Amino acid sequence: MTPLAPSLSALVRLRAERPEAVAEAAARRKRRRLIRHPGDQLMIIAADHPARGALAVGGRSLAMANRFELLERLCLALSRPGVDGVLASADVLDDLLLLGALEGKVAMGSMNRGGLAGAAFELDDRFTGYRPEDLVRHGFDAGKLLLRIDHDDPGSLDTLHTAARTIDAMAAHRLPVFVEPFLCRRVDGRLRNDLGAAAVATSIAIASGLAGTSAYTWLKVPVTDDPDAMGRAMEASTLPAVLLGGEVGDDQDAAYGKWRDALRLPTVRGLVVGRSLLYPVDGDVARAVDTAVSLLQPGREGP
Repeated sequence: MTPLAPSLSALVRLRAERPEAVAEAAARRKRRRLIRHPGDQLMIIAADHPARGALAVGGRSLAMANRFELLERLCLALSRPGVDGVLASADVLDDLLLLGALEGKVAMGSMNRGGLAGAAFELDDRFTGYRPEDLVRHGFDAGKLLLRIDHDDPGSLDTLHTAARTIDAMAAHRLPVFVEPFLCRRVDGRLRNDLGAAAVATSIAIASGLAGTSAYTWLKVPVTDDPDAMGRAMEASTLPAVLLGGEVGDDQDAAYGKWRDALRLPTVRGLVVGRSLLYPVDGDVARAVDTAVSLLQPGREGP
């Protein structure tokens, strides 16, 4: 990775001495359309995990705790051909703005980070991140919300209700919102997402029906445990969807194969992947990102 030490040192000074520089950088940022050409598939790098206290990558419990290293990895990933943008919380997007890494990129703000990893209140996932009006003020391009549903946890209902109203507010601003739904349950006190085809299809159906309009709703979905059932799960909705990367595993080639197959489904419009590309097992961020980009189906030139 290319060292960013001088830039990061300047970033720290700038944050302390000129906090208004964030708004100035947002105002002059070169923006772009979410989908630039008909048929394009998106490649978005996800980096909103730390704001929920989820710092682990594989067996490394604090892998994402070093913000300077994370920013270096993000800037490298964003510099690779075919990468469209980044999903992150406000602190990370502010850093990237000040580093000039968001020029011509999709900036997607993470909205609910209150369901802290491992907390008793994890499913009461409050909207502690971006509000719709914050995304508009910064000139950002989309928002993302997490929607985990456990039929045995009343906190899920609060999240469900707030998610619906947030989708309404995003639609009022004509801003796309990416909804990441899961059915989940607690096993030995820990929250586990159900990646079975039936659970994924059910979560997609629930998320698609939220709010007073679905015109600006996208889905952010996992690949099912059974790749052959992924097509059936995705038939639960006509909404455009992107695939999430999930946990880092030792067999990254197998993950690429699952993504490649799922990207051929008619409603799937790209990838939103974080840890498995930013912290690949072999340490080669550029190669991991380039391989993921190579799986995408390019669109055709259009107006």
